[in-house]
Amino acid sequence: MFLCTLIFGCLTPSLQSNPEWGFIFNRLEKWRKDISKSEDGADPSVSTVAEFYRRNAWAVLVSTIISLRTKDEVTLTASQRLLEKANNPVKLNVMNEALIAKLIYPAGFYRNKAASLKKIAAILIKQYGGKVPKSMDELLALPGVGRKTANLVLNEAFDIDAICVDIHVHRISNRCGWLLSKTPDETEMILRDILPKKYWKRINYLLVLYGQKLCRPVSPYCSKCVIKNYCAKNGVDKSR
Repeated sequence: MFLCTLIFGCLTPSLQSNPEWGFIFNRLEKWRKDISKSEDGADPSVSTVAEFYRRNAWAVLVSTIISLRTKDEVTLTASQRLLEKANNPVKLNVMNEALIAKLIYPAGFYRNKAASLKKIAAILIKQYGGKVPKSMDELLALPGVGRKTANLVLNEAFDIDAICVDIHVHRISNRCGWLLSKTPDETEMILRDILPKKYWKRINYLLVLYGQKLCRPVSPYCSKCVIKNYCAKNGVDKSR
C-alpha cells in the first residue's frame, strides 16, 4: 500500500473503464498540430531522422539507440554526425569504438552505446546481409535493444503497428487512469489490449512532447491540459 501511495498518491487509483479514445486522440492531435507551428513543437528526434533518411531502418535503429536517456537535441546532432560517417552497418563496422563514441558524445552512456552499435553492425552483416530485421524477436536479440527501441524501429522504419512506451507514455497512461502498471513494458502489454490498433503508432509521438511540455512528472500544467476532463489525475498533488 505504501508503494501505491508513493507512486500514485492514493491507495486505490481511479481507472477509466472505457476511455474515450477518439476524443482523447483528436484533442492531442489538434494540440500537437498547433504547437508544431512554434519552435517548441519540433518533432521527436527519431522521427526527424526517420523522415530525413526516408525511413531507412539502419538510420532509425542507430538514432533510437542513441536517444535512450538522452535529450532530443543531443540525439539529433549525435545521430547526424554518426550517420554522415556510417550510413550503413558496413561502414560502422570498420570504425573503432572510440571513434563511434566520439561521434555520438555527449549522448548518455555514449561508450556503452558505441559498443552496442559496433556489435549490432557485425551481427547485421553476418546474419542479415547488412539489413535491419523487422520482427520483434529478432530486434530484441540485438545488443542494447529493448522493447521501446524495437517498437520504435517497427513503427518508424517499417510502418508496422506497434506501441512504443517510454517514460512519458507510461506516466501519462497511469496518471490519466487508463491503466494501472508499474513498468513501461507492463504498460505496453495493457495498452495492446485496451487501445484500438489505429492509435498504436501515434501514442508515443503525441505523448512524448505532451509529457515534456504539459504533463510533466512534477507539478503538471493541468490548467492547460486538453484532455483534463478525461484524466483522473492519479498521483497529482500539485499542479499549475
